[in-house]
Amino acid sequence: MKHTAIKISTTLPYDLNLQPEPMKVTIITVTFNSEKYLEDCIKSVIKQDHPNIEHIIIDGKSTDKTMSIIKKYEDHLTTWVSETDRGMYDAINKGMALASGDVIGILNSDDMLQTDDVISHIVRTFETKHVGAVYGDLDYVFAEEVDKVFRIWKGKPFKRSLFNIGWMPAHPTFYIKRKLVEEFGGYETHYFSAADYEFMARYLFYHSVSAAYIPKLIVKMRLGGQSNKSLQQRLRANRRDFLAMKKNKIPFAFFVSILKPLSKVHQFYK
Repeated sequence: MKHTAIKISTTLPYDLNLQPEPMKVTIITVTFNSEKYLEDCIKSVIKQDHPNIEHIIIDGKSTDKTMSIIKKYEDHLTTWVSETDRGMYDAINKGMALASGDVIGILNSDDMLQTDDVISHIVRTFETKHVGAVYGDLDYVFAEEVDKVFRIWKGKPFKRSLFNIGWMPAHPTFYIKRKLVEEFGGYETHYFSAADYEFMARYLFYHSVSAAYIPKLIVKMRLGGQSNKSLQQRLRANRRDFLAMKKNKIPFAFFVSILKPLSKVHQFYK
């Protein structure tokens, strides 16, 4: 067998002004027939002033114009995949498996990063606070009037004990170090709409991962969501919250599962 010789340079770099590469942030966007708002989502990532962003799109074999939008912005994407999946959280797990960033965050296909410096703020917080996760504020906005706010999800400084009263960070603002995902795993899809709650409860409560709150609007989220479309769906989601609480050893899970939706009532008062 013929081997190719590898020449190893013995010359030392003398440029002492070399700066370390900025923290790499992976943003995962899951799509399925997302033609209506996907372009706004992608543009909000493109406009970010942080120089090291990896944007991954995982598509569930869309049948509308989603793929033409993805291909239009292909030069701004690190990679994309279009194949059938078992729902949103299965698709996010696929994106996490492809991620190479130091930090991973999720941006839904109909959501937008609020300002051009959002990712810079997130990176700066990771670097200065030395934490495993970062989160911020979220506005629910009307789908066709994104400057009109319907509900405000105002965060608060992190305390693990807040999970005892049904609190959780706003999931679309939640960024986590990739090495922790490799250690503690991705989303458990059998929790369906409660998979995001279970994910954060597992990291922040069960495994006591450190976190920092940024008092800044991170994401504008268009109104919608499968778990809130009817009373029956809301009750089903609440049951899954309860099971996620039990699994992650949150005390008095039944009562906390009742407190969880009630804790959001104040978000409707601006």
